[in-house]
Amino acid sequence: MQQEGNTKIWTKRFISLFFTNISVFFVFYGLVTTLPLYAIGELHQTDKEAGLLLSGFLLSAIIVRPFSGKLLDVFGKKKLLVISIIGYFLCTVLYLFIHPFGLLLGLRFFQGIFFSIITTAAGSLAADIVPANRKGAGLGYFTMSTNLAVVIGPFIGLLLIQYSSFNVLFIVMSICILVGGILAVTMKTDDLPKPKHQGKLTFKFNDLFERHALPVAAIASLVAFSYASVLSFLSVYAQQKDLMDVASLFYAVFAAAMLITRPYTGKLYDTKGPQFVILPGILFFAIGLVMLAFVAGPVLFLCAAIFVGIGYGAVNTSLQALAVQSASHTRSGYATATYFTMFDLGIALGSYILGMVAVQAGYGSVYLIGAGILVVVFIIYLARLTSFRGQTSA
Repeated sequence: MQQEGNTKIWTKRFISLFFTNISVFFVFYGLVTTLPLYAIGELHQTDKEAGLLLSGFLLSAIIVRPFSGKLLDVFGKKKLLVISIIGYFLCTVLYLFIHPFGLLLGLRFFQGIFFSIITTAAGSLAADIVPANRKGAGLGYFTMSTNLAVVIGPFIGLLLIQYSSFNVLFIVMSICILVGGILAVTMKTDDLPKPKHQGKLTFKFNDLFERHALPVAAIASLVAFSYASVLSFLSVYAQQKDLMDVASLFYAVFAAAMLITRPYTGKLYDTKGPQFVILPGILFFAIGLVMLAFVAGPVLFLCAAIFVGIGYGAVNTSLQALAVQSASHTRSGYATATYFTMFDLGIALGSYILGMVAVQAGYGSVYLIGAGILVVVFIIYLARLTSFRGQTSA
């Protein structure tokens, strides 16, 4: 267990988990960016069919995620993390050999299963490892691993297929996740909480969701709905606006804004309270989306990246920390699973619904609707502020 007087975040095992998480999301974002190009260019599929590669992945993640908290509680977090990374690694290797598009969709579905368990286990282990009195800062730093992968994955992925081949891409991705797996295996977790229900694989509501984390996770799903406008449609929007030359730079500025502000927002969360990070973050995020809706040139486009990066980074990491703190220490796996289930659901619904809006009304309307959703989130959070403030003492 964490000692009361321990305030150190960057321990050896935290660093190992940090880089394991980078490797997982490096592969995720690298493939999300390049697989549609692979499907269209190499497998001769349509744009719509290429989009199914992400939908199938998210579908399996949403289905499996509610069960992952119980699975962690029965089999143990580290054990399930290692097993799932092995499955994730094997799926990545299989991209070298599977060419029929139907089988590729199946592979994406199965890889999504392992991804959902890995991310739940890693997030829950991070919550167990960081000191209780530095939860906001610690989980914020851990989330930086995902932020780094947002830039590194697409950048290296696109570079590899531009100057080499898709097979080289799949080999590099496989090596990366192999290294992450080795780090996970060597990470010491003997002093962390042990599984409470070994051998009891039954599923009731409490085994699927953490009730106390649901209100925060519901708000996170609305934030994710708005974030889908950036994750799913930015490259297409940039192409329409003749901004493809700076599209990759958008993600670099976006990630830099998150990384630079993360130490300050984490400290503010722990010293002042989550509302001092979440409320300004929602406003920054909304302003960034409004900028995107009216973008006409590269300057405003990159300014939007700054606002979206600061806002989304602050809100997402703070809500995740708040969801974990809403539950007891022994229920951190369930709280993490509940949070990611609702977040994934928000991304999936946002991608689908906003995609229909884009067809009917254009991408400018997509970003205005995303900003409007965030205004609703701001109002809801204000209304529940007293309740959330009380949860942080849980």
